[in-house]
Amino acid sequence: MALTDSVDDTDLVAQHSPLMSPLVWDLAHIANQEELWLVREAGGRPGLRPDLDHLYDAFQHPRADRPALPLLGPAEARAYVSAVREQTLDVLAGTDTDPGRPERLLAGAFVFGMLAQHEQQHDETMLATHQLRQGPPVLDAPEPPRAPADAADLPAEVLVPGGPFTMGTSDEPWALDNERPEHRVDVSAFWLDTVPVTNGAYQRFIAAGGYQDPAWWTPEGWRHVTGTGLSAPEFWQRDGDTWTRRRFGHVEQVPADEPVLHVCWYEADAYARWAGRRLPTEPEWEKAARHDPATGRSRRYPWGDADPGPEHANLGHRHLRPAPAGSYPAGAAPCGARQLMGDVWEWTASDFSPYPGFEPFPYKEYSEVFFGPDYKVLRGGAFGVGDVAGRGTFRNWDYPIRRQIFAGFRTARDAAPEDGGSA
Repeated sequence: MALTDSVDDTDLVAQHSPLMSPLVWDLAHIANQEELWLVREAGGRPGLRPDLDHLYDAFQHPRADRPALPLLGPAEARAYVSAVREQTLDVLAGTDTDPGRPERLLAGAFVFGMLAQHEQQHDETMLATHQLRQGPPVLDAPEPPRAPADAADLPAEVLVPGGPFTMGTSDEPWALDNERPEHRVDVSAFWLDTVPVTNGAYQRFIAAGGYQDPAWWTPEGWRHVTGTGLSAPEFWQRDGDTWTRRRFGHVEQVPADEPVLHVCWYEADAYARWAGRRLPTEPEWEKAARHDPATGRSRRYPWGDADPGPEHANLGHRHLRPAPAGSYPAGAAPCGARQLMGDVWEWTASDFSPYPGFEPFPYKEYSEVFFGPDYKVLRGGAFGVGDVAGRGTFRNWDYPIRRQIFAGFRTARDAAPEDGGSA
């Protein structure tokens, strides 16, 4: 509600980019999905507005086409959200959500968790729409904490020992189908950046002519760069000798110590090649974030199994920007890497594919239809990700050209035999 109440009705119904829906569509879509799955499916009730289902079906209508639909207006959408939420809470109060229930949707309140995550994902989508919106600032949040005293002395990279680990999950109650099932993966030893690549480091890539040299780009990436004229991350502008950026309506100097943001996969991959490194694979990323060599088990989060708190990670719209590189020592992984959760989504080298034994649930369109080489995997969650969707097994994916998302990256390299063995 804060993301929609912060703008007037004109902004609410406007399409601020063909990449995004009008904010009013997301608002009513959240309610419609809640009505479908919680009021009707979980509650067994007839529902409020089944006539709206086709309007708010994301698979029937591409984002660019949604403004032409006969959508609910701002007042109608808010009334719809309120009416659905009232019934949802009533259903929740009267539903047995024992983990032992035979119905998978209700066991452990999975369907409620699924919809809570769906809402949080659309909150992040609406936050991205706010970033694309032109006009004066309407959102505000406190600054993230300063980097800790040891941030400047951190090693550039950490060693992740080779050996098998457990990837994915079979017992996280609200994990989505693409996170399942857990399975053993053998990962060779590798070195990983201790922190995400920063704006300052990325500026050196730009200054070295990184966008002008095809040597650093895949053929597809070079065609994209030359065809679109990319020369810097999205929302950056050159002002004399200084780089500035637009962030939720504010124009400010690009902070050198923050993780770089709004770069596509092709840009992340090119930077890694220029630096003599590569992007980590998805199994490498998850092993670095979850594997505890001391116990041999995989944690829920880099710091352990406790739910994320403000000392662990920059999640949940708490700050409307990444924290400085090296922040959140309490959230560090066993390997020593920091900020693997929160701040920025991190591009990996991997295509989005199913785990061995994958089963679509509760519908194929959540994951299965996206599997394949068209989409690259992102991990870790950005500052706009809600805590309910921020965990070590959560998988995100997008086209390699996308830059409006809150994505950055870190790089990796193979370890030499003398660097480290199995663990």
